[in-house]
Amino acid sequence: QVQLVESGGGLVQPGGSLRLSCKPSGSIFSVYVRGWYRQGPGQQRELVATITRGGSTDYADSVKGRFTISRDNAKNTVYLQMNNLKPEDTAVYYCNGGPSGTGVFNYWGQGTQVTVSS
Repeated sequence: QVQLVESGGGLVQPGGSLRLSCKPSGSIFSVYVRGWYRQGPGQQRELVATITRGGSTDYADSVKGRFTISRDNAKNTVYLQMNNLKPEDTAVYYCNGGPSGTGVFNYWGQGTQVTVSS
């Protein structure tokens, strides 16, 4: 079963923007979306951004000032707005979460490819 559904990846030039979306396949009461990871070529998976139930956010140093994580409660969707993209942002981006209230984050989206190239 797929718990998280991702979309929004693509090919952009340096300096461009993309907006990724992650929507749990189930109710917000059964799936908590913690944030976004990414994995570049030959690299380990990296935590990019997190958002709490109260709306507090945190970011990896490499994306601070450029990326913004947010949620739309009406649409039960978490977003990652990526501005001023750089070639080093090229990676597969994964949405991450888990069963609500457990503190376990073992649910993943299918991954969406982001390629930043001229």
